[in-house]
Amino acid sequence: MTTHHAPTKIIVLVAMATLGCSPLCGGESWPLFRGNALSTGVSQDKLPEQLKVLWKFKVKNGAFEGTAAIANGVAYLGDLDGKVYALDLKTGEKKWEFASQDQDGFIASPAIRGDKLYIGDMFGRFYCLDTKTGKAVWGFETEGEIDASANFYEGHVLVGSQDATLYCLTADKGEVVWKFEIADQIRCSPTVVENRCFLAGCDGKLHIVDLKQGKEVAAVEIDGPTMSTPAVIRDKAYFGTEGGTFFCIDWKQAATVWTYQHARGNRSIRSSAAATDKHIVYGDQNRRVIGLDAEGQEKWTFTTKGRVDSSPVIVGTRAFVGSADGRVYGIDITTGKKVWEYEAGGGFASSPAVAEGKLVIASDDGVVYCFGTSK
Repeated sequence: MTTHHAPTKIIVLVAMATLGCSPLCGGESWPLFRGNALSTGVSQDKLPEQLKVLWKFKVKNGAFEGTAAIANGVAYLGDLDGKVYALDLKTGEKKWEFASQDQDGFIASPAIRGDKLYIGDMFGRFYCLDTKTGKAVWGFETEGEIDASANFYEGHVLVGSQDATLYCLTADKGEVVWKFEIADQIRCSPTVVENRCFLAGCDGKLHIVDLKQGKEVAAVEIDGPTMSTPAVIRDKAYFGTEGGTFFCIDWKQAATVWTYQHARGNRSIRSSAAATDKHIVYGDQNRRVIGLDAEGQEKWTFTTKGRVDSSPVIVGTRAFVGSADGRVYGIDITTGKKVWEYEAGGGFASSPAVAEGKLVIASDDGVVYCFGTSK
């Protein structure tokens, strides 16, 4: 799979996170692309019924694909022109900025652990930044574009690259612990459960990797390449593929439990699912947001006016997601009915991040939006 990107910009939001996160991410932080190590896309935070725009941060000629990570009242953002920004979560005021080497842009979402921010660029460089100053602590070069967020295991940071390799590096110095290579690009974030890592690869397999040894313990064939990040609830992993099939895989048995395809035709699924014990929500390129139950039965379909590459976030009884139609939607996860909408103008490939009573999402015309309620 070859990636083509317009010479525009992206912004990525982040913040200083706690060292661990439960399957439901706490309300104080959103440290990873999907909120937590299990990539569930679920927040324990509370949001008002009707969200209001609290602030906007505009990057001239900008565009966003990455997703926010938020903690301790700070948001960190990276754009396609190669800068990472730190913004005050309450005001949107810039605190600092970091320029990548040769101004290579950032597609990947940042990951936060402690007082360090980790993010890779389009050239394949992986950076560790100090969240307080924006200064580089160390850098590591892969041999391909980095598209996805990192994740963590013990004292290590995990990052995948389009060079088809998952790298396990020491988080403090960026030294290689081990490398795991597959047959094609890695464009999803690594999902971590116990001492296992899950990679949905462009080689048409879900890889299950032993994180202590860096070796594969099992692989499950899927119907083609994917760039979706698996969401894990207990012993089940949920994700969709470029072929338009949504998979539920028992990772302990390394076997497919069920698959789902929409009755009205299939398009690529680039949206990573949000998953709870009872609800699974994801988008597809056929302009749909789809709600399934844990057994793979369709509960509802919500149709937008543009493709849905944005990954939903579940907050309470609502799922929030962006669409290429320039809108952010709030959808009831039981009925599939729209309960909130905001029309921004620019489309959304970026996904929402939720923390500290706020929802942050960035558009492809260079605007970061922070929603919440005025107090």
